[in-house]
Order: sequence, then structure tokens, then C-alpha cells
Amino acid sequence: MNAKTDPPGSALQKILRVTGRDPYALAGIAIYLIFGLTALFANVIAPHDPLEILFLPDGRVAANQSPGGAFWLGTTNMGRDVFSQLVHGARSALVVGLSAALMVVIVGTLVGLFSGYFGGWVDSTLMRVGDIALSIPFLPFIIVLAAFLKPNVWNVVIGVAVLLWPNTGRIVRSQVLTLRERSYVEAAKVSGASHLSILFTHIAPNVLPISFLYGSIVVGWAIFTEASVSFLGFGPTDSVSWGFMLQDAFVSQALSRGAYYWFLPSGACIMLMVSAGFFISRGYEELLFPKLRD
Repeated sequence: MNAKTDPPGSALQKILRVTGRDPYALAGIAIYLIFGLTALFANVIAPHDPLEILFLPDGRVAANQSPGGAFWLGTTNMGRDVFSQLVHGARSALVVGLSAALMVVIVGTLVGLFSGYFGGWVDSTLMRVGDIALSIPFLPFIIVLAAFLKPNVWNVVIGVAVLLWPNTGRIVRSQVLTLRERSYVEAAKVSGASHLSILFTHIAPNVLPISFLYGSIVVGWAIFTEASVSFLGFGPTDSVSWGFMLQDAFVSQALSRGAYYWFLPSGACIMLMVSAGFFISRGYEELLFPKLRD
């Protein structure tokens, strides 16, 4: 179907069509689905509380236990089960990733809609604000925010939303610049529809799938950022995340003791989540860059 005559909602049909045929898209979605189910059923999957200090049958603290037996991935130097921490870390990661992605999608989509549709000073103002956000160093901003506020995962969510919305906003704006010239939009104007009605009834359905596609990429970046902040010691200490596990292993010199079972699983999970965002963007690149279509 020619891009100039695509009806509202056709972008969603394209996403579903690509999902069924592209291995990259399927791989990315599968990774998100597996970790999502793990986070949802963390209390059932994890055999212990992630912060509970465990003991051996003889009464000794189960510290630095190698993988096997009752401890599938071993224990930390404090006697905490690594597997349970890994499972509950998926829940923390998904909370941060999905919350940040949702905020980026909402802010970026609204900015892109208003900027592309109204143009003029509205477009110039919003895009200049986006330029300022893009010029701010990403990780240092998150660290400063966490340092001044109480260590909390929501600091990461806010920081990611503040700095990453321009990417979504720009791609949505470029789509709206084209969509506002379509025949069905002109027909809505002639029929007396308000600007807001045109934006959210006729234009938004075509850009929302692309917005959520960018949101899926933000999930991995938000998780990576939270892990980085926690590893540097600016994350919360009353909950378990993959970054918390890495920081705990680092200060306990797990690498020098050869306790690879402590930090490799959490590092691998972070890598998979970031890779999932890349796979999804790679699989759906023809929606983001139509000139790449065959």
C-alpha cells in the first residue's frame, strides 16, 4: 500500500506483519516476554527471600556456597541466595524499564503530535527544548539526580524520561508532518472537526505503534542505566536489582575470588535486555526508515 494513502491504523497492521516474519523482532519480543513472566511470578520461582541470610543444617551461615544442591547459583558472602536475587532483580528491572518507557512514550508522542501538527512557534519551541535535553550528558545527569534526592529507582525513571523523550518526539513529529497532509485529515477539517479531535482521532492511531516501538528500546536503556547507577552506589539498598547484585559482588571482591556465579548471571540478564531492544529496532527498521523496504 502506498504510504500516501495509508488509512488510520495501518501502522499497527505493519507491525503485526513484521513480527510474524522477522527473526530479530521475534527474538526481542521473546526475551521481553520471558523476563516479564519471570518478574510476574518471581515470588513463586524464587526459593528464598532475596535479602534473607540463609543457614546450613549445622547452623553456619551459608556464605560463599558454590552452585549446586539447595543453591542453584550459589550464595553471596552474606549467605543470600544468588538465584533468588536474580529472579527478583527481573521485577525491579521491569518496573524501571516499563515505567521509563511509558513516560517517554507519553511525553514524546504528545510533543511530536503538537509540534508536527501546529508547526510555527510551537514546533520551534518544543524542538529547542528537545535540543537542550539531548545536550545534557545522560549518565552524569542521572547520578547527580540520585545524589541530590533520596536513592530511589524513580530517580532513574524521571531522568530517563527527561532526557530520552526527544528521540521519540522527533520521529513522531516527522510522521505527523506527513499525516497532516493526508486526504482523511483534510476531510475532517472540512467537516468541522476540532484540532484536538483530528490529532487524537485521525493522526495519533498512526503514530502510536511507532511510539511504542521506541518505548520498547527505552526499556533496555532504562534497565542499563539503573544497573549503572546502582553499581556506582547511588541506587536503593532496600531492594534487589541486577545493578545491586553487581555492586555487591564488586565490593566483596567476587572476581578476585573466582565467584563468577555471583555476577555473571546478572550481567548476562542486563545484556539480554539491552539486546532485546536492539533486536526489536532491527526487526522493525522498515517502519522507522521506509526507504529500506524492498
